[in-house]
Amino acid sequence: MQLGEDLLARRARFGERAVDGEAVGVGVITHRHRDYSHGTDGTADVAGITGPAGTVGEDVAVRPPAVFTSLHGYRQAWAGADLAAGLTLLVIAVPEQLATSRLAGMPPITGFYAFVAGTVVFALLGSNPQMSVGADSTIAPLFAAGVATLAATGSPHYVALVGILAVMVGIAVLLVGLLRLGWIAEFLSVPISTGFLSGVAVIIVAHQLPDLLGLPPTSGDNQQRVSYVAHHLNEVNGWSLLIGLGVLATMIVCARIGHRIPGALIGLVASSGLVAALDLQSHGVAVLGTVHTGAPHLGLTGLSWSAIASVGPLAGVVALVVVTQTAATTRAFADRGEYEIDAGRDFAGVGGGSVLAGLVGAFPVNASPPRSGAVATAGGRTQAGPLGAAAAVVLLIPVANIFRDVPLATLAAILIYVAYHLFNWRDLVAIFRFSAFEFALAAATLLAVVLVGIQQGIAVAVVLAILDRIRVSARPKLHVMGRIPGTTSWQRQSLDPSAQTVPGVLVTLFATPIWYANAVHFRAEVSGALREGAPVRVFVLDTVGQSDIDFTGTRALERVLDRCERDGIAFGVARAGVHLHESLRRSGLAARIGENRFFPTVDEAVRAMAGDGSPPS
Repeated sequence: MQLGEDLLARRARFGERAVDGEAVGVGVITHRHRDYSHGTDGTADVAGITGPAGTVGEDVAVRPPAVFTSLHGYRQAWAGADLAAGLTLLVIAVPEQLATSRLAGMPPITGFYAFVAGTVVFALLGSNPQMSVGADSTIAPLFAAGVATLAATGSPHYVALVGILAVMVGIAVLLVGLLRLGWIAEFLSVPISTGFLSGVAVIIVAHQLPDLLGLPPTSGDNQQRVSYVAHHLNEVNGWSLLIGLGVLATMIVCARIGHRIPGALIGLVASSGLVAALDLQSHGVAVLGTVHTGAPHLGLTGLSWSAIASVGPLAGVVALVVVTQTAATTRAFADRGEYEIDAGRDFAGVGGGSVLAGLVGAFPVNASPPRSGAVATAGGRTQAGPLGAAAAVVLLIPVANIFRDVPLATLAAILIYVAYHLFNWRDLVAIFRFSAFEFALAAATLLAVVLVGIQQGIAVAVVLAILDRIRVSARPKLHVMGRIPGTTSWQRQSLDPSAQTVPGVLVTLFATPIWYANAVHFRAEVSGALREGAPVRVFVLDTVGQSDIDFTGTRALERVLDRCERDGIAFGVARAGVHLHESLRRSGLAARIGENRFFPTVDEAVRAMAGDGSPPS
């Protein structure tokens, strides 16, 4: 339910808490390190994928088959662990999928459809043996808010548009996997994703407050919903509030007692039994009501070019979030479990799950860090566990009406519990301490998501983040280098005050590509360095980290060479990479500089050009 960069680096982005062992979403998990080694040969063997123990990302000894990769080479000894994982996943998924379907504005049964579709297709196409795919509270409010602007929530037209959206999201995620475009996920930085998740948490709470308090349903934006609650506090239904708070307390207590205790399921069963036993509907307690059962209708309703155009932009935003969360989740659990995964296949599995979910009348699916953590914690070895849970949900579908007495306050409590863990205030504090600007990005994302809209909030934040990166790369600092006494090593004087310059020699480091956005800045920085201090007769440009130079950059470097020639300054280049050297050759600058003025180290350049044969003692 949470979103991701690499989660193992620093609880990054989406899914981080599932890895760190904190309570997230409906399932509360503690992800313990698991040893997959067998025998004494030091190899790790997970679902038939064999490689050196403790390594991730190396070539595997056994090529997995095209489908059901995690079941390849299945061992009977794994059955017990997979059965435990399946049961654990089942007790988490049932209340979670019901609550998420309500958050999505869809019929309750569609949550089960989404879980089955996501699980089966991911097991078929994906590579991660522990990842769970299904309805997810991160994207549910995102697409629900967007589609609600096109059709009344819960109406047939709304359901039809959500199905079309799911197929479009699935196709987009599938293409990301097939074309290896997973790098797109990196556009959601940690501050942006933290702000996004926190904003989603606020939206979830705003939408669930009426159900928690037993107030009549309402609509409108988040401000209107909060205002509605504030003006109707005198109408709060005490039984509904008591049930909701009781379920919340149950989930919190169960999480503290034992991470495997399904607090959400206990709360759901207990509250439903209480409603039926005390006839609380007659006291104004709203319940889920009749749950339509039966097999889903296969196909899309209302498919047209206008429908596709209307949900297209929203599908792109949802797909970006899905790709980000899927990448973070699959990498995190692969690293923790020390097994091999193929992220492209996992994108294909999640995308295919959304396509099937849309075709059966459900909504987009996503990788779930908390449910994946539950599978891992229970010792799940392959996708057999999730497939077993999906099979049990299929058996529940014909009798799903048993959930008709589930109080809406219960589902609201479950979702508010999810929201609490989505609002990552610790990361917001850490971001603030690190960078005021990046905190401003997170805050702007949060406020835009809550006050303007999720799509607009993400779009604004991504644009701001890209502009900030451009600003930083367009104004990098030119560092003056000095030789460390008694050595041949050169270091930035700003980092090592003991580093000494050589009289008449200027060595600078511009450790970034020179391109059109920083070319003028580069030229100005060099001119300023040449003007300062004692007269310069040798200028060495250290290009380590300067991996590229574009045409505009070559023009700026050409002006620097003009200045050096005019002032009688010898110019040399140190530590140029192959690509940079080739670019300078194509531009004609390498010939102008002279191939004999390219040196493998700074010290060699200084000694050759300035005649400084030995480092100072």
